[in-house]
Amino acid sequence: MTDDWRMDRIGAALRGENPTVLRRLESGFAVIGDVQFLPGYSAFLVDEPGVQRLSDLPKTKRLAFLSDMDQLGEAVEHACRRLDPDFRRVNLEILGNTDPFLHAHVWPRFEWEPAELVGKPVWLYP
Repeated sequence: MTDDWRMDRIGAALRGENPTVLRRLESGFAVIGDVQFLPGYSAFLVDEPGVQRLSDLPKTKRLAFLSDMDQLGEAVEHACRRLDPDFRRVNLEILGNTDPFLHAHVWPRFEWEPAELVGKPVWLYP
């Protein structure tokens, strides 16, 4: 396996070649994030290549995606709460500004984060 899976994360997940996949859920794949400056960062990838926006999905699949995203958020919250007493919360985001496929970010947040960043979006981290 090479880093080629990064060029087609969803296709690689469908083929069983994406090493970041944690679990297959109803509407997609729970994956561990490429970066871990906030330990536990995960993402949820839709399982249909070519879907770019939540609104591209039929209503039932859209609701399944949101439910699966919530399930991943709860799992990250449970794990982080157990492992780090400074765990604060989980933030869920669907942005779509960079990657051309529907995905959601699951960001755990902690009390130990720098004061100038703790209350701001993670995208402001260097």
